Amino acid sequence: MLNNKSLLGLGLILSLSGCTTVAELTGNDSATLNLNAAQDYQLIVEDAKAQKVLDTTSATYKRINTIFLKMKPFADQVNQTGQQFDWKLSVLKSDELNAFVMPGGKVVFYSGLVTKLKLTDSEIAAVMGHEMTHALEEHSKRAAGATAITDLAVKAGKAYAGDKLGSTGSQALDIGSKYGVGLPYSRNLESKADRGGLMLMAKAGYNPDAAITVWEKMNKMDGGSTNGAQKFTSTHPSNNDRIADLKKSLAEAKQFYTASAKP
Repeated sequence: MLNNKSLLGLGLILSLSGCTTVAELTGNDSATLNLNAAQDYQLIVEDAKAQKVLDTTSATYKRINTIFLKMKPFADQVNQTGQQFDWKLSVLKSDELNAFVMPGGKVVFYSGLVTKLKLTDSEIAAVMGHEMTHALEEHSKRAAGATAITDLAVKAGKAYAGDKLGSTGSQALDIGSKYGVGLPYSRNLESKADRGGLMLMAKAGYNPDAAITVWEKMNKMDGGSTNGAQKFTSTHPSNNDRIADLKKSLAEAKQFYTASAKP
């Protein structure tokens, strides 16, 4: 959960740990989990509207939404959860560098992620693909909760005090905390999300090289550390580790990219 206590500084990791399943903890199957997440997602949307921070018209929103819509069909093609996802996207007006996904394909982007890092469309697609893959792989079911809030954007950000988060940011992350946000995903799950996102973006016609440049930008935000200074746990990959892992899958991704219809 993103709050005063957990925001300790630049590069703080925010994501979920891999341990037990939600079904074991709550008795909920995937269908019930997705339904509950959809209801909570709607609370986030309603609060964002009330606070006048739900972005539906800006150039940044239009870019993110176009990419989201382009990638949805390819995400559906690889959905093996047994549940049809009702994909939704919300963009919140905030300088915060953040993005997260909820079970069943509910994606939330903070505009600052795009504007502060000056992300290209392909870099946005890399983030989107990563988030979508967490949902498709149901990684959140391996944690003591449901929401796959990852560190992808938060690692690049600066710490925000509660008053800077604003009520909407707090509301969104408070809802996420209901599902057990805390420790990082294992490196294995993060690597799967990175690789899956790489393939999704390539199939949708976005240059997979951008998945590398996203992490290079994050390295700069982290102060250019070359020894994994932001690696808070041994199971969570540093920026440089992720870049190395992604490069191993680039050749395969580029085959999809070459065959794809470009945006």
